Amino acid sequence: MTASARGRRIDTVFVIIIFCVFAVSVLMVLMLGASVYRNMIETSREGQDERVVLSYIWTKVKNTDDNENVYIGDFHGIPALSIDEKLGGTLYRTVIYHFNGWVYELFSEADLNFYPEDGIRITRLASLSFQELDNGLIQVSAGARNLLIFPRGRTPGLGASYGVFVSAAGPERLSYKGGSAI
Repeated sequence: MTASARGRRIDTVFVIIIFCVFAVSVLMVLMLGASVYRNMIETSREGQDERVVLSYIWTKVKNTDDNENVYIGDFHGIPALSIDEKLGGTLYRTVIYHFNGWVYELFSEADLNFYPEDGIRITRLASLSFQELDNGLIQVSAGARNLLIFPRGRTPGLGASYGVFVSAAGPERLSYKGGSAI
């Protein structure tokens, strides 16, 4: 083998090695990008589910005629938000709770006994908790987001229900008066 043939062979091997390194680098960047994209989509979906659940609960509370009937109770050992209302002389209860990774709602006559699995699944959510604070506020937590509800009639100076969403991005004020959001 002559020196020039050996030189061409080394050049060819070198070009193939550089091409392989480039191809592997491109594949690694694509795989990393796909992984980051998947994580971003999942985080966005979870955040959206949290916002939807908190908005759903806020809407349920603000549409209640008498917020004195909005309270946190125990539903078969599960903390739950309960809303009592009288319809046609009968007392009905809406119970919103978190069970087996899902947010459920159960609407029934107040004196009937149902079980957590009897409710209607609203959406899948990692965590949902309820807490009544000393000043009459109700705190609803869904993941990293919180909703503070100032129920009508429990908060001096506020004639309407009033809520504040609190997240890592900061608070967003909500209020409801006379059928429209302010």
